[in-house]
Amino acid sequence: MKNSISLLTVLLLMISFQAFAQTGSAKQVSWSNSIKKIGDKRYEVRLTATIAGNYHLYAQVAGVEGPLPTRISFMPNPLLTTEGKTLEEGKKITQMEEAWGGKVNFYEKTVTFIQVVTAKTKAKTSLNGKIEFMVCNDELCLPPSEVPIKIAIGG
Repeated sequence: MKNSISLLTVLLLMISFQAFAQTGSAKQVSWSNSIKKIGDKRYEVRLTATIAGNYHLYAQVAGVEGPLPTRISFMPNPLLTTEGKTLEEGKKITQMEEAWGGKVNFYEKTVTFIQVVTAKTKAKTSLNGKIEFMVCNDELCLPPSEVPIKIAIGG
């Protein structure tokens, strides 16, 4: 009986932590996207993060180990190719953070991640993937979050 209660307590704690982790950083960042045709079957995909309050979102290269850098990954699609690395557009701040033991790169308020995509045909398809990110402020860091990406292209 005692083992059953301990197991139940551990399971409830894990479920509570998972629910909090899924809403952690995602509560402080809203994501939007847009697409712009820049050539024949070439598109610029823009993923914009709007960061709430006094939180900051780490760049794709955070600068030190510790904070989770923003990671954008795209699922393979035989009708699409991504060109080069995902670029960042915004006011990047590089600052010494004692908590991480070095200089870190981050954005406050807003940042846009830009990826150029080429469609292999004129058929309608979608660019799918995910954004993994973490936000912190001067007092605390929230658990990392993951947001799915699904953007219609072509057609």
